Amino acid sequence: MAGTAVLSVALTACGSSDSSNEGSGSGSGESQSASESAEGSTNEDFTKAECTGDQNSSNAFRVGGILPLTGNLAFLGPPEIAGVGLAVSDINAAGGVDGADACYDIQDSGDSTDMAVSSASANSLVSSKPSVVIGAASSSVTLNVVDTFADNKIVEISPANTAVDLSGYSPYYFRTAPPDGIQGAALGTLIAQDGYQKVAFLVFNDTYGTGLRNAVQEQFEGSGGSCVYGCKGDGDEFPAGQTTFSSEVSAALAAKPDAIVVLAFDETKAIVPELKQQGWDMSKTYYTDGNTADYSKDFPAGTLEGAKGTIPGADASAEVKARLSGWHEQVEGEALSDYAYGAESYDAVILAALAAVKGGATDSETIQKNMAAVSGATDGEECTSYEDCVALLDEGSEIKYTGPSGIGPIDDENDPSSAFIGIYQFDNNNKNVFSTTVEGAKG
Repeated sequence: MAGTAVLSVALTACGSSDSSNEGSGSGSGESQSASESAEGSTNEDFTKAECTGDQNSSNAFRVGGILPLTGNLAFLGPPEIAGVGLAVSDINAAGGVDGADACYDIQDSGDSTDMAVSSASANSLVSSKPSVVIGAASSSVTLNVVDTFADNKIVEISPANTAVDLSGYSPYYFRTAPPDGIQGAALGTLIAQDGYQKVAFLVFNDTYGTGLRNAVQEQFEGSGGSCVYGCKGDGDEFPAGQTTFSSEVSAALAAKPDAIVVLAFDETKAIVPELKQQGWDMSKTYYTDGNTADYSKDFPAGTLEGAKGTIPGADASAEVKARLSGWHEQVEGEALSDYAYGAESYDAVILAALAAVKGGATDSETIQKNMAAVSGATDGEECTSYEDCVALLDEGSEIKYTGPSGIGPIDDENDPSSAFIGIYQFDNNNKNVFSTTVEGAKG
């Protein structure tokens, strides 16, 4: 594994909230109501292109998915599936991949509490001979399956993994989400700029949690702050799946922090009430992509008002959100209520398809060899749609696909070289409302 890269981030606004940005989702854009998200694109026809048993990488562009249909990250499933499905629909509408049809096969990743789910799905996907596999959402789940795909020379592209341990892990592993160093630097800077000097971490013992904690702590301490509980090396982490947190919260508050960072997944729904019960000012809590979500149905009104969170990804345009939700409504029967990593999932599929076009084949080894080039690593001509990028490739041009996720070219560790981090603030209804965007880069 490659070591943690040096990262730089400037906490300057690239956007700001307004009435059109209010909502409750996360990831590449906040949620809107079903009627709002579908507005302007309800008449667009999308295709459902599930793979058949005889479609494989020799005769089709077969997109496997190992995404959270169940488990504590299941809220990420719908937008990620929509991203994959919409990309496949757009590819087929543009003539496929050198004439070969695109299709998708989504299987369950589960979560890190039961790795048997992802192991079974990975083996099933390998046997189907895909061109590419999109997923997993959880970094820990990916660490469970990444060698299975790599050993079979199958490209895996995660739209949501952020653990720094995955940078440069394998020539066959890519991601369209930035590593935690970028998000951690943004969050650490945000906490410092909010005027806090002592931070405590409530963090689960997970590759994602500890890696992100380390990045936030490093940035915060570099800004003159100090860590007083849950710090790197102190051993205060709790196991994933824990359901009661009285002792952890008591210990954190005893350290007298002036801000608390909660790094967890579904455990957050038990941590927040405990913090509230023990008298903590919840506006002084911070969250990240694993738990910056809509809690309007989980907590009493006002519980999280003023709290903040960060989520990797540019704030996707209203058009992109409408198309993601429109696809999901037509194919899955329900409009999206969350957009987390939908754009990153879309871009993962499009990049893989363009790599196949550039290499002239739909097998995974061809895609692996051409991924970086079509992302702009060879200083190609910018294009923003699959159809337009294919036209440039057909002319013999080098390209730089720039999609809705806003990531920079793939670097030599198969990470985005730059990415946007969205900053959200919770309103009185415990919904995370998009506030602004900062851009971070690996350096």
